[in-house]
Amino acid sequence: MNDRVVITGLGVVSSIGTGKDEFWRNVLSGTSGIGPVSVFDTKDHFTHNGGEISNFDPSDHFEEQEYRLMNRSSQMALVAAKLAVSDAGLSERSLDNSNAGVSCGTTLGDAQSIELIDNSLLDNTDINKDHCYQIPTHSTPSNIASELKLNGPSFMFSTACAAGNYAVSYAYDLIRLGRADIMIAGASDPMSRIEFTGFNQFSAVAPDKCRPFDKGRKGMMLAEGAGFLVLETLDRALNRKAHIYGELIGYGLSCDAAHMTNPSVEGVAQCMINAMKDAGIRTDDVDYISAHGTGTSANDRTEVAAIKKVFGDRYRSIPVSSIKSMLGHTMGAASAIEAVTCALIINNDKIPPTINYENVDPECDIDCVPNIARDHVVNIALNNSYAFGGNNASVVFRKYTG
Repeated sequence: MNDRVVITGLGVVSSIGTGKDEFWRNVLSGTSGIGPVSVFDTKDHFTHNGGEISNFDPSDHFEEQEYRLMNRSSQMALVAAKLAVSDAGLSERSLDNSNAGVSCGTTLGDAQSIELIDNSLLDNTDINKDHCYQIPTHSTPSNIASELKLNGPSFMFSTACAAGNYAVSYAYDLIRLGRADIMIAGASDPMSRIEFTGFNQFSAVAPDKCRPFDKGRKGMMLAEGAGFLVLETLDRALNRKAHIYGELIGYGLSCDAAHMTNPSVEGVAQCMINAMKDAGIRTDDVDYISAHGTGTSANDRTEVAAIKKVFGDRYRSIPVSSIKSMLGHTMGAASAIEAVTCALIINNDKIPPTINYENVDPECDIDCVPNIARDHVVNIALNNSYAFGGNNASVVFRKYTG
């Protein structure tokens, strides 16, 4: 087995920036990407804001004959993947001559295409056949593989809000097992009327802003985006003198299966324990936790209870922040974008804040890095993600020191 898997490229498309540099500047400054939703009419909904990417135009990145057959999820994913490949210093030729693959995650794929077809049926107008090509969820990794000339494994995971971590973890396995030399791993999800309506009906969406761990939190903010990482063996990265952001050293999965929508403290705790065991580290080794931190009352309370269960008295001294407070909850893409963030954190020793924090919740008495970014040495970061149905995934990242 390949003992060490490293991160050599990062790409992101989000409501607070496209490309790792713009995204990193804005995430450190506490920039909010939340605003009125425009992709569909929200007048009959309880809430009207979200993390929509207002300046993403596919024509800036593709020829029309390319992007018209791609759904928005594929468009964002392909841009993020190409940014990651470019950042890694890889050319299409180098990918074509290697056993390179793609591992993707999503919640619904591209529901927008289904919604457009639905609108045509309701309006009794002709269905745009391009939308039919866009429906299959597996089209996202297929589009990435086709554009980047990848001839290795290709997978799509649909484990809801944990899908990004699942995709990254599986890519890690494939490289360690020698079944791929390079993996482009990440996730993508667009704004969806189906999801927006569903979470509004659950009363899980905040009316104005997302306030993770704050006593006055009122819910999440639906958002869209994509995040991708280039993973490869350490030997390969060293041979081509690539910049190494850090290492992926383990992951943990669990399915608590306790409730379809409410997370379980025991399941979430076991997921973190599994991740640290796989990585060969102790609780004392963790310097930062990237929280799932959706801003809903139940999720934040459960996640904090699980952190207390796992880390004991040390829970107060570990920085735990949620970037969802800034860019919103990008569903399946969330943990992939947070994985990109973890790589930047361990590479720069800076922790992004949890913005909109005003009032302490006694049940969430963690160090959530309130409102202002912090300089902090981070050798090991733990990235948490939890999804409907009890699908939990945590990934461990380590600073590369040679």
